[in-house]
Amino acid sequence: MPKTEAELFAFLADLGIEVSTLRHPPLFTVADSQALRGEIAGGHTKNLFLKDRKDNFFLVSVDEEAAVDLKQIHQIIGAAGRVSFGKPEMLMELLGVAPGAVTVFGLINDTQLRVKVVLDQELMRHAVINAHPLTNEATTSIAAADLVKFVEATGHDAVILKVTA
Repeated sequence: MPKTEAELFAFLADLGIEVSTLRHPPLFTVADSQALRGEIAGGHTKNLFLKDRKDNFFLVSVDEEAAVDLKQIHQIIGAAGRVSFGKPEMLMELLGVAPGAVTVFGLINDTQLRVKVVLDQELMRHAVINAHPLTNEATTSIAAADLVKFVEATGHDAVILKVTA
């Protein structure tokens, strides 16, 4: 079973990471979430769950307004050829979330370390980064340095690359 939001918050607390969370109606798209601007400061994420032809999986987290060239990103992230979006079943199996709730916090569920995470360099310039806490009915704010600490605590490498133009 995937971890719950409460288990995520306990994991963060055990790491000494402070976060703040705002509850809201379900948000499925970046456009939906932009209605909350002003209430939540910091960088807001857009998360891409991708796979390559060898079934390697990637979670790419960029700023919500960033443009990502899906025809070229494989060269940046080290994929075996072009990438496509991962199927919802694999998203649930690996990150424990459904489409519309894709989040870097899903790495807590990737205990077999099958997903390579890539954090966009532009996103990481924000002091505070916002992401869904395993549900699209809330947004959690975390310091950028603490996000890296979280990623590494899940056993993943916090790869920071210039993904966007």
